[in-house]
This record gives sequence, C-alpha cells and structure tokens, in this order.
Amino acid sequence: MIQKRFVTLVFALAGLMPASGWAEPPAAGRPLNVVVLYADDWRHDTLGCAGNPIVKTPRIDAIARRGVRFTRACVTTSICGVSRASLFTGQWMSRHGNRAFDAFATPWSETFPGLLRAHDVHVGLIGKWHCGAFPRDRFDVGRAYGGTHWQPDEQGGTIHVTEKNERDALSFLRGRPREKPFCLTVSFFATHAEDENPRQYLPQPSSMSLYRDAVIPEPPTAGDAFFQRLPDFLATDANEGRIRWRWRFDTPEHYQESMKNYYRLVTEVDATCGAVVDELERQGLLDDTLVIFTTDNGYFHGEHGLADKWYPFEESIRVPLILADPRMPPERRGTTNDELALNVDLAPTILAAAGVAAPPSMQGRDLAPLYLGGAGPWRTEFFYEHPTITNIRRIPSSEALVRKDIKYIVWPDYDREQLFDLVRDPQEMNDVIDDPAYAGRLAELRRRFAEVKEAAK
Repeated sequence: MIQKRFVTLVFALAGLMPASGWAEPPAAGRPLNVVVLYADDWRHDTLGCAGNPIVKTPRIDAIARRGVRFTRACVTTSICGVSRASLFTGQWMSRHGNRAFDAFATPWSETFPGLLRAHDVHVGLIGKWHCGAFPRDRFDVGRAYGGTHWQPDEQGGTIHVTEKNERDALSFLRGRPREKPFCLTVSFFATHAEDENPRQYLPQPSSMSLYRDAVIPEPPTAGDAFFQRLPDFLATDANEGRIRWRWRFDTPEHYQESMKNYYRLVTEVDATCGAVVDELERQGLLDDTLVIFTTDNGYFHGEHGLADKWYPFEESIRVPLILADPRMPPERRGTTNDELALNVDLAPTILAAAGVAAPPSMQGRDLAPLYLGGAGPWRTEFFYEHPTITNIRRIPSSEALVRKDIKYIVWPDYDREQLFDLVRDPQEMNDVIDDPAYAGRLAELRRRFAEVKEAAK
C-alpha cells in the first residue's frame, strides 16, 4: 500500500494523474452527499494553490480548481477540541461549551451529524474526535483514533495514521448502503505533532525523499527580537508556544528537519484526499457530492518566535477552506473568495447541501450563496475566543474582534489590550493601542467588541 501511494504521489506531482471533474451541475434542489476532509494544525498558506513555494499538494490543488477557495477563512477558537465542537455544532465556544477537549453541551440532535442521520443519511466519522468520549453509537460508521502517527493494525503490526485514515475512508465509501445519501468526515491526525515524541513529526518512510534538497525559508518574524515584542506575559519561557518552539525550531538545522517532516505529512494527507476523490469518481459520485477541505486551526512555523496555535494572530486563526460543489457553474470553478468564512459556517452549509434545515441554535451561515449567487450582505467582522488552558502562564485566555483591516485583542487574564492595523502591519508587529491616531477607532472597536462577544453566547 505504501509503495502504491508513493507511486501515485509521484505521478500526481508530475501532473500525470488522470483528470477528474464534474459534468453538468445536478438538478437544482437535489440533496448532495458530503465528504469533509478535515486536517489538523494546518494554516491557510500551507497549500500549493495558496502560493506556498515549497509544499506539494497536487490533489488538494485539483479540488480547488473544481471549486472555490476561501482566502480569508478563520476559526473562532484555535485549538483542536474546541474547533471540532464548532465544526459539528455550528456554534461558538461560548454556546457549545467545550472549553478544551471535553464533550460539548449542545444536544446531538442539533449537530450536523445528528440531524443528517435523523433524515436517513448514512453518516460516518473516521479518525480524530477530541471532544470527550467518542459517541460511537451516534454514527453509522465511527472509528476514532489519533494521538500518534503510527497506530496498531489488525494484524498486530503498525500502520501510519494517515494510511489508516485512507483505508477506513475507502471502506466507508465502498461499504455504504447504495440506496442512501451519505456524509463522511475524514478527520486526520496529521499534521499534528506527537507532543511527547522528540521527533515531533513522523512521516511514512516512503515520503522521506520528498523535500530532501529543499531549503525552507524561516519566517522574517522568527527571531528572538520578535518574540520579545509580544506582551510580557507571553514573552516568557513558561509560554507553551515558546516551549514547543524549542522542541521544533530552536536552531536552523532543527527548523529544516521539523518543517521537512511536517511538509511530508502534509503531502501524505494530500495523497489520501486524492484517493478519496478518486473513489468518488470511480463510483460516479462526483456530480452528487460536496467535497470540503479544511483544518481545525492555523499554526505558527516560528512567527513571533512561537510554535503551535491558540493566540489570535493571523498565522493561528486563518485556515485553508475549499468547497468543491457540483452545483457551481463552470465559470465559477477554480475561483477564490475573500469573504470572512468561519468554521461555524460549515455545519449549516453541509445541512443545506443535504437538504436539511439548520436549527436556530446554529450561529454560522450557509456559505453556498457566496459561490452560487444571492448571498446578500456578508459579515465584515467576527468574535474570536480562546480559554485559559492549564494556567494563565502556559496558555492564557484571549479574545478579539477581527476584521480584514484591523484587529482588537483582549487578554482577559491580564487585563491587557492590543490593536493591530492589518493593512499597514499584516505581520502584527506594531501594537498601536496607545497611538493617539487610533483613539477614535479604538473606542468604536471596544463598543463593537462587547456586542459581538454577547452575541456569541
């Protein structure tokens, strides 16, 4: 299997994979199947189609060519468990109640898997769960696992977690009841690090030749001077983002090793996404299936002297989001959209595509009108929230009012504010909270912040 996957990857990188695509859009109003390809710890620019000059993602790039890529997609909380709860419930953390990795309080009957199954859709989840105990009985097919890159297999050996994702996803598609519509979430563990493993990122042996000769540029904001520009309560050795920076990026050599292995995991996930799309095509399902690729949060690759996520800076909150919807007219395929799309929008989008009404408890919006037409006015801002994890020195809580041009941040544990002009300072290096030139705007942002925070409840 590994050798076959590597050969497939080589052909894909060479541009020799057979073209697949949708013919005519399905009839208006016909419910769609849904496949959600949901990766981990993978920010918005870690795609070839997003302009990354190093990483190779030919199969996800191909999905983007047949759909729409949202260039300003964000999460409302940048951490695995909370973001996944928001995916399933269409709600902010303030409403669903998962403040780390616990079960969410939202009734299952108000989640997209629960609603779809109640409407006789065959529902599956493969891979990472991270929202308390896995509710196996809530899915027609549920196989939850993750935490390590190498997993035990049924023969007593080991299998790479991404290869296991692929095997189980294909098993779902091949074994599904043919008379029912379906919804499958392939929830990858990659590219999450193995937190307790000194190597952090453990790709498959067949991938080790990838990126071998590449030199991955370090971000211009990776040095200690940029770390020291963070608020004093973040610019400490107790900051978990700094601890993990030392695990991965503390020397140029270590940076190259970590990033190459991280990118190998990316390309392995890309190959599995391609295998899933190939199976849909083999079964003649592409004309009837909405394919979504996204991730649970962004990721620091050394920016601000940090690793991982959590904080409300751009690298942490922005994620890739691609929707390949067979209802799209040909002239709109392969386009981009810069509206603020959020992870809470995916549940109502999935339900609408499947012909099921979203409950009033969902706070997101159906994204389809943005690429099918008729969206009307769209959001120009959103509320970001993150809880304290363990203690205020390790991962302090953060909140923000995020717009495309400006960002107002609050650190509740420390009663501290920050303000960044994203037009003049897209890398968020210069805090202008005390600049008199922004006094009027700051007053307006403070008022609006209180309103959007209340609305998230």
